[in-house]
Order: sequence, then structure tokens, then C-alpha cells
Amino acid sequence: MSALRLVPRMPPPCVGWQVRRRFASGDGVRLMVGDREVVGYGINGRPIYFDRSDFPFPAIRYRTVTPEVTAIREKELGDWKLLALEDKKLLYRYSFCQTFAEFQHFSPDWKLALGLPLWLLAIACGITVMLKTAMYKKTPDTFEEDRQSAQLRRMIQIQVNPISGVSSKWDYSANKWK
Repeated sequence: MSALRLVPRMPPPCVGWQVRRRFASGDGVRLMVGDREVVGYGINGRPIYFDRSDFPFPAIRYRTVTPEVTAIREKELGDWKLLALEDKKLLYRYSFCQTFAEFQHFSPDWKLALGLPLWLLAIACGITVMLKTAMYKKTPDTFEEDRQSAQLRRMIQIQVNPISGVSSKWDYSANKWK
């Protein structure tokens, strides 16, 4: 007997006719599980099947019960040495989708996860270089060395910010920097 048969069916909240139609055949947990057997608690108490190394025992079996599996499960109650290797594999595949080694196997998904951001970064750098060369072709004349020194001399002559600025660091009597 399935453990879900012991869970009482709750009436859906009266939100609208769409919600009532959706849950007409039972609550969402029963729709997720279907005819599969609930064998454990699961993560957060949800009967969901997935293969994970940190939670190796899913809450429900992977496949639904068939007459073939039922016959082998009757044999399972006896001595396991009498079971053939194919029967043991069928029992395992009834409960699990993949073996531990299969879902731990290295997959090439990292290439997409690393390659796509690197391509986007390369495109962004290309656009940045293109815009800098197209928009900022020539620097202003005030960035030239002689223009900047002339501007500094002018600031000293008119004594710009004489308390804490550039003019405060100029010795006017000796005509040099303090």
C-alpha cells in the first residue's frame, strides 16, 4: 500500500474556477507521483525523483509498477543469490534512473558554461575598442605637455587657492616649489 494513500486529500482553496479544475483529480503531489511507489521522505518532504550525489535516495521509485517487476519483487523477498544478474539490474532500474557512476560521469557542459561568457566578454571588449577608436580619435590640445605647464604657471601667477591648493606649495620669493 502506498504511503500517499494515507495522506488525506485537501480541498483546494477557493481562488477561482481555474484552480478547482486543475486539482479536480487530486492534489498536486498525487499528480506528480502518479502510480509510482513512495519509498522515503525526500528532500523537504516532497516526493520528487532526481539523481543527486548529496541525496542518493529519492523519495519515489523511478518507474511505475508492472507485472514483470511485481514477479521479480516476489523473488526478491527470498534468497538474493537465486536472482539472476538481469533480475537484479531490472530491480535497480525500477528504483533508479542511473547508477551512481553514470550521473557522476564527467559531462562537457562546462564548455558551454565557460565558453559563452568568454565569447560575450570578447565581443564587449571588441565593441569597447571600436568605440574608443571611432569616438575618441584625437585628444584635446590641453593634454599636451607644454600646454599643461603653461596652465600650471598661470595658476601660480594668479594665486589660485593660496591656502591649500597649488599656490600654497609655491615659494614666490625664491620662485621655486617649497
